[in-house]
Amino acid sequence: MTSDSPDREQVLAALRDVQDPELHKSIVDLDMVKDIRIQNGVVDVDALLTIPACPLRETIIASIEDRIRQLPGVRSVRVALGEMSPAQRQALIAKLRGGVVSPETRSSFLTPESPTRVITVASGKGGVGKSTVTVNLAVAMRQAGHRVGIIDADVYGFSIPRMLGLTGQPTLVDQMIIPLEKDGIRVISMGFLLPDESEAVIWRGPLLHKTLTTFIGEVHWGDDLEYLLIDLPPGTGDVSITLAQTLPQAHMVIVTTPQPAAVNVAQRAGRMAEKVNMEVLGVIENMSWLQLAPQDPPVYIFGQGGGQRLADLLGVPLLGQIPLDPQVREASDTGTPIVTAAPDSPAAQAFRQVARRLLERLPVAARASRG
Repeated sequence: MTSDSPDREQVLAALRDVQDPELHKSIVDLDMVKDIRIQNGVVDVDALLTIPACPLRETIIASIEDRIRQLPGVRSVRVALGEMSPAQRQALIAKLRGGVVSPETRSSFLTPESPTRVITVASGKGGVGKSTVTVNLAVAMRQAGHRVGIIDADVYGFSIPRMLGLTGQPTLVDQMIIPLEKDGIRVISMGFLLPDESEAVIWRGPLLHKTLTTFIGEVHWGDDLEYLLIDLPPGTGDVSITLAQTLPQAHMVIVTTPQPAAVNVAQRAGRMAEKVNMEVLGVIENMSWLQLAPQDPPVYIFGQGGGQRLADLLGVPLLGQIPLDPQVREASDTGTPIVTAAPDSPAAQAFRQVARRLLERLPVAARASRG
């Protein structure tokens, strides 16, 4: 090593700024740096991947090279990637889970003192736009600077992957699942586990319960997650009961359309929340009116006042009204939620307003920095 070359500690310090793109932690803190050799301005780094087929290996290599090249005296960088041994992977998983590997404590938000705010998005019946509301609220929260995740708990009728334009399979590190990510939003869905999105899920209750507990307990959401949104299936069946038992500190928002039939059914979801001691944060009225042009009067296709009536019946606030806009459907079908696709549209503004009210009603502790 020449006098003008960086030393090992300088290289190691630089590598602390390199994060594993799936685990969102420094590769140094995760013990992924096996060895560093420096000679005549040439830096060799041996790094360990969690699995040999890591889908983001090239991203890791590029990040290591870019960071080290910024050090004075570096002429070139060479990165060799190996694979963690089973024992090293278990040590990594234990570190990510706070040093504890028992199933009861795998997810940080399972404990009452967890800083993660869990919000279930429910409806009494299908077709009211619950999943559309979920993804747009998640995007709005992320745009507000929060770290957000989504569990697509509608195992039979999953739609979150398509609405976010997210495809692929999650990485599996032994028994720990790494969620997929889109625009900073971490997502897990049954849709990622099937060979084709048209595949039917034909399961009885026990398998459904196991899938949900796996999504909650075996997925590595990260200890920095601030909001976890859970898109529930319609109704008040097994999924809602499982989540209430597994996440006793979860809260609920209820989505309805203005029509009386939807309101009457949605009221049952509110009553279910009461019985399992899940606080209802408020009601979101979707498809409130249609306005074809700014100068045109609104057309109340599904009637008026249903959201406010439901909120009054449950004794909770009406968080907002989302207009019926063809752009919302088009954006969902193309995998770009309306909050991103048309941020100035009335629907996008309404979603952001609902997100702000939710953040006010369920704030998280301030962090030193958000990214």
